[in-house]
Amino acid sequence: MDRVVLLVVGLLTACVASATPITSTFAEENPIRQVVDGLHELESSIIQIVGNCRPALTFARFAHRYGKRYESTEEMKRRFEIFSENLRMIKSHNRKGLSYTLGVNEFADLTWDEFHRHRLGAAQNCSATTRGNHKLTDVLVPKTKDWRVTGIVSPVKNQGSCGSCWTFSTTGALEAAYAQAFGKGISLSEQQLVDCAGAFNNFGCNGGLPSQAFEYIKYNGGLETEAAYPYTGKNGVCKYSSENNAIQVLDSVNITQGAEDELKHAVGTIRPVSVAFEVVTGFRFYKGGVYTSTKCGSSPMDVNHAVVAVGYGVENGVPYWLIKNSWGANWGDNGYFKMEMGKNMCGVATCASYPVVA
Repeated sequence: MDRVVLLVVGLLTACVASATPITSTFAEENPIRQVVDGLHELESSIIQIVGNCRPALTFARFAHRYGKRYESTEEMKRRFEIFSENLRMIKSHNRKGLSYTLGVNEFADLTWDEFHRHRLGAAQNCSATTRGNHKLTDVLVPKTKDWRVTGIVSPVKNQGSCGSCWTFSTTGALEAAYAQAFGKGISLSEQQLVDCAGAFNNFGCNGGLPSQAFEYIKYNGGLETEAAYPYTGKNGVCKYSSENNAIQVLDSVNITQGAEDELKHAVGTIRPVSVAFEVVTGFRFYKGGVYTSTKCGSSPMDVNHAVVAVGYGVENGVPYWLIKNSWGANWGDNGYFKMEMGKNMCGVATCASYPVVA
């Protein structure tokens, strides 16, 4: 049976279930005889069948937009229930008029546990930043900064269902450093880090740290390009070849844990910096504005997601970090988000480092 037909029937079941017990089988309840493919036809069919069931219509639009496929009516009913719960949370947050907004995205049919398992890494011990080695200077730090305008920030990537954010944070900082040093863009291999950097206390799709990845590249001899060692989004056997080295790391510089003045100096005067922070449940639906939270922690054992700070500024009187994520360009603000500055929010300055390249 066509997946769109299956979707319509599943929504009918889910909408009615709260008021009327469903005892008949899926085959007995199937009221659709014509396959519909487009969004308009899908919406019209749902309205005809379930009436003014707005959550179901919203879910249909969500499933159509993100190409969702569910294997059974039971799975569909479960996803609809999860979606409805997440939608209520999003709407409740946005009614509060806070400094940031949430929105429905491709994660809206996932539970927090599912999202956490597939998109975030386990908390890592950021021992390298206990004593930072970034040197503050008398150079005037700009009031605002956005390295994207200089052209050195590479496009947003998507880590998929693998907790490899640390590798994308690593390559994001390295790609910016390479473009700054050599005047041209490059796309570097996250998969090499997933497969090969385990000896430096990294764990592939189960997490790691950019500071440890920089050390791996430094002592390993280099990192290949994305084209030479393409991303698979799963743990694999190391296939590194020194013949394909595209970049070398001479050293890595660490920001002292929690020192946002050092982080601002580095981002403002040197280049983009790898940072990490703790993602808590609502953040996955971030849409825009300056993110802040009272639920996240800032200790080295709290942070669970690595990203790249590419600038900073002020919005509606609130200072923020401008940060590049690795959940695709359709997430958040074109793949980016803003994090409140000045409070080490969610540990943004707890595990920060940047590479020196050759």
